[in-house]
Amino acid sequence: MHIDILLYDGFDELDGIGPYEVFDYALGYAPEAESGDADGATATERPGRVRYVTLDERERVTASHGTRVGVDGVLPDPLTEAAPDLLVVPGGGWTARDEEASAWAEAQKGDIPRALGEYHAAGVRTAAVCTGAMLLAAAGVTDGRRAVTHASAIDELRESGAEVVDARVVADGDLLTAGGVTSGIDLALYLVEREFGDAVADRVATVIEYERRDAVAVNGGSA
Repeated sequence: MHIDILLYDGFDELDGIGPYEVFDYALGYAPEAESGDADGATATERPGRVRYVTLDERERVTASHGTRVGVDGVLPDPLTEAAPDLLVVPGGGWTARDEEASAWAEAQKGDIPRALGEYHAAGVRTAAVCTGAMLLAAAGVTDGRRAVTHASAIDELRESGAEVVDARVVADGDLLTAGGVTSGIDLALYLVEREFGDAVADRVATVIEYERRDAVAVNGGSA
């Protein structure tokens, strides 16, 4: 399972870093594939990777509270083998309407919504945390789809054409959205459970001392 978390200046720290930590732990705990080397020895490999990526080549981004985060690479074309199995976009600064560094600013620029639309069209599973859902909305990805975002942007998400669901995490097929900030951890744990099983998800939650909250709304039901 290869995961890319798409960062930009002004993203909310916990929106991106919370899911990253969950995925990183899970990839370390998941059943490992063994491969033999030329001498017959065996080595273990993590069943995937998680990265921070940006649209343009750069060394770091500055998050909404001033944390500087190193970047692992540039988001690849969704039609290439380098494309991730899951693309996650965090929110940040939407309601403040920061024109320089925020999800709002990125929506106005249009580059990130365009990339998200291309990934969605290519059939790549896409997830948004907090007002990252508004970047998906700007791309038209949430039109007619079940979704949620931070409480401060719920009305805007509904007005954009999404079917707003009152849930902490909403899974609508290949589209997943989470409410405010810490709900990104629940979203990541849900995906870990789906990919690697209950035991791995529970182990990660125990290690980070996080109590999972509420059921996930899945295509009209819950899980």
